[in-house]
Amino acid sequence: MSISIKLPVANDILGWHPEWPIRCQGCPVPPRTPLWLRPCLTGLQLQEKVTTLPPLKPKAALSNDDIMRYSRQLLLSELGVQGQLNLSQTSVLVVGCGGLGCPLAQYLAAAGIGRVGLLDYDEVELSNLHRQVLHGEDSQGQAKAQSAAHAVRRLNSTLIQQYPPSPGKRLVSASALRMEGQLTVYNYRGGPCYRCLYPKPPLPEKVTNCSDGGVLGVVPGIMGCFQSLEVLKIASGQDSSCGQQLLMFDAQDVRFRSIRLQASCAVLDYERSCGSAAIDKEYEAIVDNTAAHLLLNVRPLVEVNICYLPTSLNIPLSCLENSNSEHIHVLKERIGQVKEQMSSASQVPVYVICKLGNDSQKAVQVLERMSGSEVDCVTVKNICGGLMAWAQKIDPSSQVLH
Repeated sequence: MSISIKLPVANDILGWHPEWPIRCQGCPVPPRTPLWLRPCLTGLQLQEKVTTLPPLKPKAALSNDDIMRYSRQLLLSELGVQGQLNLSQTSVLVVGCGGLGCPLAQYLAAAGIGRVGLLDYDEVELSNLHRQVLHGEDSQGQAKAQSAAHAVRRLNSTLIQQYPPSPGKRLVSASALRMEGQLTVYNYRGGPCYRCLYPKPPLPEKVTNCSDGGVLGVVPGIMGCFQSLEVLKIASGQDSSCGQQLLMFDAQDVRFRSIRLQASCAVLDYERSCGSAAIDKEYEAIVDNTAAHLLLNVRPLVEVNICYLPTSLNIPLSCLENSNSEHIHVLKERIGQVKEQMSSASQVPVYVICKLGNDSQKAVQVLERMSGSEVDCVTVKNICGGLMAWAQKIDPSSQVLH
C-alpha cells in the first residue's frame, strides 16, 4: 500500500523536517520520529515529482469489511454493489488541498474511491483553517498535501493515493469566492473542455483569489461536496448532471442557476443564452452618434461610487434578479423616456455594463425575461469586457478599481 503526495521542497522527501508537526494525532511514537518509522503512515512515499502507478487491480467482489463500511450507500439502487466496485477501481486527482479540495478528498476517501492523488504546492497557514477542514492548528507550516494525506489516511486506511494526470481525463471543476460558487464537468461525453470555456488564461492582475476578495468558509465546503457528488456519480457509472452546464450557487440567497455549455463553441453559446453581445467599439459608435438608448450599469453601489459612466442608470444585478419594485419602477420610467426620444416605433435598445462583463451577461437574461411583461419590450445587449475593457480601449482616464 502506498501514498504518493506532492511536497514543495526536494530535501523534504525523507525523514523529519523542522516545519512538520512534532507528533501525528494519536501516534504513539516519540517526537521527531522519521516518517517511514511511524505506524500511522506505513508505506507513505513522499515524492517531489508526479509519478504514475500501475492500474488498480479489479475486485471480483466486496469484502465483508467493505460491505460493513459502505452499507448505507450500498442500499441505494443508483449505486449498489457494482457501483461500489466501480468506485474501488477509479483513480481521482485532487488539484489543490484547500477549501474545495479538503471536503472533496474527504468524501471521496469516505465513499471508497480506489486512489486519490493529492497535489498542492502550498503550506498550511492559520488563515486557511476556517475553510480547509482537513488541516488543524498543529498542521501550520506543513505541506498541505501531506497534512491532507494524514487526515485522509486516518479516515480510510485502505486508500491508495497517486497522481493519474492524463490528457482527456474528465475534470470536475469547482470554484468559490466571497458568497458564490460555480461547478461544471469538462471532457465528459462530448461536452466542453476547459479550453472551450476559457480559450486564453486571464492576466494575473485580473484574477481574484480568497486572500483578495474573501470567502465564507462554508461556501467552498458546499462546492467541494458537490464536486465529490459528481465524481462519485461518474465513477460509479451514473450520469453527471453538470456535463454540459455551468452550475452557479448564490450562498447569500441560497439559490442555484445554470447556464448551458457546448463543446468547441461554449463561449459563443454562453453569449447566445445571454442575448446579443456588443463590443466596446460598437457601443462607442452608439455614443458618438448620440443614438437614443439606455445604458444600464448593474454593478453594486460600492463599485459605482468608485467609477461609472455619467449617462448610465445604476440598478445592481441583485435588485434586478429580485425584481425590486422601486428599481423596476425607475427602469420603466427611463425606458419610457428613451422611447419618447426615438423617431420610430422600434424597441428601446438597452446596453448592459458591469466591471468585467460577467454580471452584465446575467442581467441580460433577466431583462429578456422582463421584456414585454414587467417593462416595455426592449432589445438588450451586453457590453463585452465591461468597464475594464472600456477603460483600456476607449477611455483610459476612467478610474476603474482593478
